[in-house]
Amino acid sequence: MRGLMGRIADFVRESDKVLLSLCFFASAYGCMAVLSATNYMGSSRAVIVQAFCMFAGIAAACVISTIDLEYLSKYWYLAAALGLIPVILTFFIGFAPEGTDDKAWLNLGFTTFQPSELMKICFVVTFSTHLAKIRRDINKLKNLLPVCAHGALPVLLIFIQGDAGTALVFAVMVLFMLMAAGVSWKYFVAAFSAALVASPIAYFFILNDDHRKRIINMFDIDADIQGVGWQQYRGRLALANGGFLGQGYMNGTLTQMGKAGVPEGHNDFIFVTIGEELGFLGCLVVLVLLVAIVLRCLKIAKISTRVEGKYICIGVFSMLLAQTVINIGMCTSLTPVIGITLPFFSAGGTSLFCLYLGIGLVLNVYMHRNSRTLYLRDNIK
Repeated sequence: MRGLMGRIADFVRESDKVLLSLCFFASAYGCMAVLSATNYMGSSRAVIVQAFCMFAGIAAACVISTIDLEYLSKYWYLAAALGLIPVILTFFIGFAPEGTDDKAWLNLGFTTFQPSELMKICFVVTFSTHLAKIRRDINKLKNLLPVCAHGALPVLLIFIQGDAGTALVFAVMVLFMLMAAGVSWKYFVAAFSAALVASPIAYFFILNDDHRKRIINMFDIDADIQGVGWQQYRGRLALANGGFLGQGYMNGTLTQMGKAGVPEGHNDFIFVTIGEELGFLGCLVVLVLLVAIVLRCLKIAKISTRVEGKYICIGVFSMLLAQTVINIGMCTSLTPVIGITLPFFSAGGTSLFCLYLGIGLVLNVYMHRNSRTLYLRDNIK
């Protein structure tokens, strides 16, 4: 009992209460937005699931933060299995919910589950462990090629699954983590040059017609308003309706029309919902919270006393940054619509819960930043 109480006291004293508070306020704000965006459905199920996953995620994050970082690295293969197996299962028993076109979900009977969200967190653990083991000789090809193959695996697997948006997020995570590990800039220049040369091949032979239309729409937003550009067109109208202060909570003209107003207004386009009802000011609060969260993750990476911890923080930082930039770009017609949710705000229990698992890893790094004082009472004879 004394050991348990000591660990609880250590958590209260050593945990990053700033990061946890920022995440709580962001997800609570998200619950409020989801409640309004799903008001037209006449059911509160979506916000109940969101709130449940928020509190379950916070609890899970607190538990993960107390686990010794060495155990996470030592049992990396368990994280690999936990991340890979469910994704592989989607190729056999996966299904596509209404409004999506890729079988990236598993039906658990009582709820649905998107394995790629969990895979992001598991990948942060396995890739961080891999990078830490070869950090001194990472620029030797015999070490760099296997680590690049490790990074390419989830990108290709998720892309083949049909989720190009999540595959892009994985690619950004790999890029930032390799940079943090000290990979020579020469390799990045070579990789960028190769990608540039291969881009026409990818555009014409790898991407499907829908992907190409969405890319074209990014440069000409009026090219297909009745087709792939419809969602962004309605989103622009909703944001314009909001003005500075918005039309009022649960009073958005297009938001309260549901799918007829702004498709996926509770999910991918939750930023638009907030913009119409709470205006520019409401969107600014979203941006401030998300920027504060990603900067906090970056700060913890800098103070980490272990390289694994640094890479973990960079992995979570880049995941949140990529999703935020892409999602807001989608909502403002700056990037194609590729099905990326806004962290902590978009509806989706799997996404929110797994985000908190990632935050738990960052909290873990913060908790173990000073190994001389953490759990000190356990060593007192």
